[in-house]
Amino acid sequence: MTAILLTGVGKRYDIVSAFAQHATVIAADPNPLAPAQYAAHHRVAVPLIKDPGYVPALRALCDEHGVGAVIPLTDLDIETLAKAREEGALPEALVPGTETATKTYDKFACHEHLESLGLPSPPTVLPGGKVDAYPVMLKPRRGSGADAIHKAHDADEAAFFARYLKDKDPMVQRFMDGPEFSMDCLSDTEGRCLNVIPRSMLESRGGESIKGTVLADPELVELGRRTVEALGVRGPCTVQAFRDREIGLGITDVNTRFGGAFPAPMYAALPGRTYPELIVRMARGEQVEPHVGEYRAGVTFTRYYWQLELGDGLAPTGRDIIDPPGPPRPRSTS
Repeated sequence: MTAILLTGVGKRYDIVSAFAQHATVIAADPNPLAPAQYAAHHRVAVPLIKDPGYVPALRALCDEHGVGAVIPLTDLDIETLAKAREEGALPEALVPGTETATKTYDKFACHEHLESLGLPSPPTVLPGGKVDAYPVMLKPRRGSGADAIHKAHDADEAAFFARYLKDKDPMVQRFMDGPEFSMDCLSDTEGRCLNVIPRSMLESRGGESIKGTVLADPELVELGRRTVEALGVRGPCTVQAFRDREIGLGITDVNTRFGGAFPAPMYAALPGRTYPELIVRMARGEQVEPHVGEYRAGVTFTRYYWQLELGDGLAPTGRDIIDPPGPPRPRSTS
């Protein structure tokens, strides 16, 4: 089987287990208690991302297991992998170029870059810059999980939150008065968009969508395609946008990795076209043809938590806290 190396797996058990159905999966994470690694065929503790041994450790894993693609599951090492790819140390890394990796991690730089490419982004300034209208959102330029985001209704509130967030290097962005959407995208190794699956954001916690519905929305599909191809994205990407009632669509975030609501494009994909399956095919050297807009709309997902018991040597015991083991069985609603 083709091997896939997933880095920074954390708690993304859903992603790791999905890949494990189609390929040998190596989960790399410095934390021995990262739960998602237990869905992989091999789990390996690697150095921290800032450690000079990080990339060499990944290179060794690629050589040992015949890895065809390296996929980051967190924002933290995308720039590192992009640089390693460009330097030839990790050509298997399915990540964008360093410019895109760097600018999408910095939300203000991302805003400026999107505008330069003719893509819609809400009016955004740095603290002290001219604000045309309130309310606005103050948020860290570099951050995730909806951490430290505050709504300001006037200039005084904006100034207060700018001081409060000064250690987080904040920016000021127009409050988008309308529904929020995410577009789960996948591009090939040449930067061609293969598919875009848009979904509503019915409920989020910590910046991660836990409820949503896959939408039949050609405008969102086209925006996702334009965005990833303009940015030269390789592999998965999540584009977040609002549809403001006055200015229309505006992109508020671009994450060049799988999004929190990974199950949505899994459920909505046509047979044989889930994103893990397509990535495994590309890792084998196959060429996958674009099929943008081909998916099942109307699929709704709702997410929940589960857990593992570990025994000696942090090995899974296989024991569960319910009988029979496994997720609860569906019950009749009649």
